Amino acid sequence: MCASIATILVVIAVLGCSYANAAPVSVRFLEGVAHGYFIVRSLVGETIGQGELTQVLKDENLVESHVVIRFKDGSLYDEKVAFSQQRVFTMIRYHLVQQGPSFPDQVDVSIDRGKAEYNVRSPARKDGKEKVLTGQFDLPNDVYNGMFVVVLKNLFKDANATVSFLAFTPEPQIIKLQLRFAGEQTVQIGDLSRMAKQYVFKPQIGMIRKFFGKLSGQLPADFHYDCWILTDEMPSFVQFLGPLQIMGPIVRIELISPRLSAKPGDKRSSGN
Repeated sequence: MCASIATILVVIAVLGCSYANAAPVSVRFLEGVAHGYFIVRSLVGETIGQGELTQVLKDENLVESHVVIRFKDGSLYDEKVAFSQQRVFTMIRYHLVQQGPSFPDQVDVSIDRGKAEYNVRSPARKDGKEKVLTGQFDLPNDVYNGMFVVVLKNLFKDANATVSFLAFTPEPQIIKLQLRFAGEQTVQIGDLSRMAKQYVFKPQIGMIRKFFGKLSGQLPADFHYDCWILTDEMPSFVQFLGPLQIMGPIVRIELISPRLSAKPGDKRSSGN
């Protein structure tokens, strides 16, 4: 599932320069049409939101993926990414909106590779006017905002990778993000058992301070994100664990399946 989930993740994590240079990720599995649903829980297991992924092919090479999460507190996570998949994955356009009490910072950012242009919208001020920051920016070929699950699905078994990520501070900054293979874990699918690969995204706190200053002092020393990918012949997303924004709460994102509502007196729809 999810080209976008782990989303995910204007996590805006910043890694140090000691990591290896990033490079475009080769296409092993082509992305296609997809429609999925997922649930967002707190660390104590409380359901705090639900999400939906829609993904379409606009032509042979261009994929458009859209993730929307609506939280019970009224918050909204809305992420769109368009990317090509000709030999390597390349992000073409990106737009992220994070609004409401679940997000410490209200975010509305976008960037377009073709136009080499970015836009950052700030919340409306007391006079009711929002501030818009616009500028020119040339995207490297290895930037993967909203595409980390796609990247993980295309890594070889046990492989690590370093990719680039665009952080808005508010001007865009190119940073490096290392994806580390952390082992395998059993996953239950009904009565079946499968293996999933666990990846850890662990930023270096020192570089975060460069961009976020005193804010980063509140981060735990072991600040990281986790993502699990099913290791079948066709890999797929299993679960994400981490914050959706750098100072936001840690959440768990899992897939859910649609179920028919039982009609009165119709035992066939009960699933028994």
